[in-house]
Amino acid sequence: MSDRPAEPGTGPPRPPGGAPPAGPPPGGAVPPYAPGGAPPYTAVPPGVPQPWPAAAAGGDGEPRQRLHPLSPLLHGAKSLVVVIAGLSWSTLSRVGFGWFAAMVVVLALGATVLSVVSWYNTGYHVVGRELRVYEGLLWRRTRAIPLERLQAVEVVRPLLAQLTGLAELRLEVVGGGKTEAPLAYLGVADAARLRERLLALAGRTSQPPEPGLAAPATAPGTAPPAAAVGRPLHAVRNQNLLVSQLLTPQALLLPFGLAFVVVQFLTAGSWSFVAVASTLTAMAGVLLQPIRRVLDDWNFRLARDGGTLRVHNGLLETRAQTVPLDRVQTVRATWPLLWRVKGWLRLRLEVAGYSVAEADDRNRPDRLLPVGDLPTATMIVGEVLPGVRLDALALSPPPPRARWLHPLGRGAFGAGLFERVFATRSGLLTRQVAIVPYARIQSVRVVQGPAQRRLGLATVHADTAGGSGAAAQDRDLSEAWGLAAELTARAHAARRAG
Repeated sequence: MSDRPAEPGTGPPRPPGGAPPAGPPPGGAVPPYAPGGAPPYTAVPPGVPQPWPAAAAGGDGEPRQRLHPLSPLLHGAKSLVVVIAGLSWSTLSRVGFGWFAAMVVVLALGATVLSVVSWYNTGYHVVGRELRVYEGLLWRRTRAIPLERLQAVEVVRPLLAQLTGLAELRLEVVGGGKTEAPLAYLGVADAARLRERLLALAGRTSQPPEPGLAAPATAPGTAPPAAAVGRPLHAVRNQNLLVSQLLTPQALLLPFGLAFVVVQFLTAGSWSFVAVASTLTAMAGVLLQPIRRVLDDWNFRLARDGGTLRVHNGLLETRAQTVPLDRVQTVRATWPLLWRVKGWLRLRLEVAGYSVAEADDRNRPDRLLPVGDLPTATMIVGEVLPGVRLDALALSPPPPRARWLHPLGRGAFGAGLFERVFATRSGLLTRQVAIVPYARIQSVRVVQGPAQRRLGLATVHADTAGGSGAAAQDRDLSEAWGLAAELTARAHAARRAG
């Protein structure tokens, strides 16, 4: 196997950082560095308690803010669920219902008290171009998040938060291993106002609102006015979402699984508890993915707000995500086999700066269109990648001798160079088209396996930052090297022009 990278350009510039103060203050004590131009905190002599840093002076000198007073109640309710789940039925039968209920109450009260103490010692405020979050009683911790590295701010509303009119704010930072500094919980209007301010300070939206500016009047538990979310692009019909998940292998195989369970039960006469529980668990696992997709993408709405996309979705847990268009690396269109009867497809994004190791992939802003037809997908792709038409991508197939590697699906593969993007096609049962802007290509690789060497073929990979990019599979060897050189040249030109 030969693998020769060709580097088209350097990665995206690192965010600018501030400079520390020019010299130490009188007395020789060096104050802590305060990014964003904010003055450093005043040094405090040893032994003098100072539970919270003083508010920064200047334009952003604002007092420390606490979370919503109902936050301990919601955290205590989640702890109660964990406690009840941890106490087994054997404990209930051993100690009786009265003692079992007393144990639950005592543990729930303890969890609530700890939540109240944690809430009292948690706060946040904006200092210059930095968000600082303080927490902890015995072990105090301060997290400083430079807003220059901020990619997106999500407003998430789990079920309990919806019932109480609250929301959770989650931050996505370049290079972060996970979602940073979740502020749980804030009022819906306060969360929306803080999100707009942070995004504006990060340069993602328009001018930031003033810290003391009152939010528009809204009913408790409702979102801000719809005019604030930009120009609407598309809203997915919930009926189409339900039908699309019924047209999945899991849903189609479910009747056969139920029939198998019924036949086994009738022939065996009776089943043990372990057999019944394992069967139900397996069936729940099969249905979990389609049900989760329906709950996550319910009431999916997409809007355009300047240089960002606004995504709203969710039933039991609603989400309001902001996706910066200048961080989009790849757009993928997928046609599942059973969806082709309806002419449906889905669109996904790969966005630089988002953690690919996030345990909960629902935090990743990769949803662009859960289900829709080709004209709708073409319109949305044109918004994300101006000048690119999904329905007009003419891709050339591999040479005929590639049939030895793909006897049934040589025509399912293809690649093409266009004015602004590089596009590839792959997949036989589930077809997929990957579109990569030239400016987002980080490196180009030509890979040749043992079978490809015998056939004179090679695969060209266009890699992006934090994503899988696109791959032109099984091209003629001379064509592959020429394609790699052309991709490198166009990537250099796109970076210079951008």
